[in-house]
Amino acid sequence: MRIAGRHWRSIALAADGWSLEVIDQTRLPFAFELQRLRCVEDAVRALCTMIVRGAPLIGVTAAYGVALAVRSDATDASLGRALQMLGATRPTAVNLAWALARMAAVLRPLAPGQRADRAYTEAAAIAEEDVRCGQAIGQHGLALLRRLAAAHPERPLNVLTHCNAGWLACVDWGTALAPLYAAHEAGLPVHVYVDETRPRNQGAALTAFELGAHGVPYTLLADNAGGHLMQRGRIDVCLVGCDRMTARGDVANKIGTYLKALAAHDNDVPFHVALPFSSIDWTLDDGFAEIPIEERAPDEVTHVAGRDETGRIVSVALAPHGAAAANPAFDVTPARLITGIITERGLADASRTGLTALYRSTRAPRAAGA
Repeated sequence: MRIAGRHWRSIALAADGWSLEVIDQTRLPFAFELQRLRCVEDAVRALCTMIVRGAPLIGVTAAYGVALAVRSDATDASLGRALQMLGATRPTAVNLAWALARMAAVLRPLAPGQRADRAYTEAAAIAEEDVRCGQAIGQHGLALLRRLAAAHPERPLNVLTHCNAGWLACVDWGTALAPLYAAHEAGLPVHVYVDETRPRNQGAALTAFELGAHGVPYTLLADNAGGHLMQRGRIDVCLVGCDRMTARGDVANKIGTYLKALAAHDNDVPFHVALPFSSIDWTLDDGFAEIPIEERAPDEVTHVAGRDETGRIVSVALAPHGAAAANPAFDVTPARLITGIITERGLADASRTGLTALYRSTRAPRAAGA
C-alpha cells in the first residue's frame, strides 16, 4: 500500500538479502521508522513488543524468524529452540502456530546444510500467500460493499472498524481494510469510522495513519461511541479482522470486538469478519472455552503513548500510581452475532457449514512441535 505515493510492505528482505526490515509500529503515527531483524532473538523481541503485530504479519514474521535462526545455526537443536521461542510470543493469533508448523514440516526432514535456503524460500512463500489473500479478500469484500451501498446511492457507505486489520497487520492489503481499499480504488464512495481501540490505540495510531496515507476518508471515534452511531442509523456495516476463528465460527479479535458485535446485533447492523485461511483453527470448536486469551502488561492500560509539544514520543500516566489494571488483549465473539465472513475464497456464514463449504480440502496444522 502507499505512503506519500510510495509502495511499502510491512516486512521485507533488506538489501543484504538475508536480514529483515520491518515497519516499527510502536512509533506510528508520529514517526515512520524501520527496524532491522538480524537474528531470531530480534524477531522474538519485535513480536513481544508489538513492533510487528496483526495475526497474518505475526505468522510471516515468525516464519522469517525461523529462517534467521537456521541461517546462523541449522542444527536440530537450534531449529527446535527457535520454534519454541517464537511460539511463546503471541498465544492468541493462530497464524503464529500455523506458520511455525509449516516451517517445521518443511525443515525438519532436511539435512542441516539444506535448511537455510529452504527456510527463506518457504518464509517468502508464506509472505506472498498473505498478499494474494489480502487482494482476494479485498475483491470479495468489494462485492459485498457494492450491494450494501446500493441501498444508499445518495451518500458514501459508512463502515465501522475496530483495531487495525489493514496492510500494517499483514504484509500488504490487509483483511478488514482490504475491501475498503478496493472500494476506494474502484471509485465506490466509502467513509470509515475508526475505533480508537484502547488500550494500545491501534485504531487511532495505525488504522487512521494508513487510511489517511492512502486517501480513504475516515473519522476517528472513541471506542464507546459506536453503539450510539448505530442507534442513529449512521453505521451501515461493521467490518473487523480476526486473530483466530474456530471450526464452528467463533472469533477471537482485539478486545472490544464483542461489544461492537452486540451493539450491531441490537441495531440490525451487518457485522462481517474478514480473515485468511491461516486464521482458522480447525482443531478448536468452542471459542470461549478453548481459545487462549493473551494477557498483556498492565502499563498498557495505566499509561498511554503520545507526542509532546517538543515532538518527543513519551509515555503518560492515566491512572493513580500503583493502580491495579487487567489487560486481556482479545475477546471472543460468538458465531451467532456474526452476519458473515469474508475470506480469500469468498463469502460465507460464520458456521461449520459455511467454513466447510469454502475449505473442503484445507486444514490448518495446529502447532509446531518444539
